[in-house]
Amino acid sequence: MNDRKIVVFTGTSISHQEAKRLLDATYKPPIFRGNIDEVLREGYGTIGIIDGTFFNRAAVAHKEIIKALESGVTVIGGSSMGALRASELDVHGMIGVGRIYEWYRDGVIEDDDEVAVATNPDTFEPVSSPMVNIRETLKAASEKGIIVPSLCSELIDIAKKTQYGQRSYFGVVQKGIKAGLFSEEMGKKLLDYCRNQETDVKKQDAIMVLNKIREISNA
Repeated sequence: MNDRKIVVFTGTSISHQEAKRLLDATYKPPIFRGNIDEVLREGYGTIGIIDGTFFNRAAVAHKEIIKALESGVTVIGGSSMGALRASELDVHGMIGVGRIYEWYRDGVIEDDDEVAVATNPDTFEPVSSPMVNIRETLKAASEKGIIVPSLCSELIDIAKKTQYGQRSYFGVVQKGIKAGLFSEEMGKKLLDYCRNQETDVKKQDAIMVLNKIREISNA
């Protein structure tokens, strides 16, 4: 095992190309069950978990991560699957980073679908919007006076009731218009804001994971 040999599982919250500009490491696609054993055999001493599979194949198991921790490997998580697993396994030594990790840890959010998205199977890029981003973007729109707080809550509820793979700012706004919550003109203004000034919490936290790994590896 080499403590400075780093592997990071991502590709959805942040692209491999962008991640490589922030941290020199081996990058692999979103993690699924069995990947931890593979990288342990390959001698990695630091494992970063950002993205992972949720529903279309077996998710990374708790016991896999605990095995890595018990063998002396540093495991850092945040943003998506990494945040979820870190909130469950920080008591075992997994290092959690970022707001989403803190929300799961503190019970502010609980459901897996808060961070789940549908992805392009070839590039791992998201093709739906994560609930955590939608919620924070709508809150920001409310704080800027684009929508009132009560409308913000109604739209968050609409998004939460939408299947995770179908969530989008366009869909939420269209459902709001159809429900008579606001006019098409106001809907266009809100949609422009959401698309152009999204609060991308998942990407922000992914960057924090990479920075934390660099910090630890340079210590």
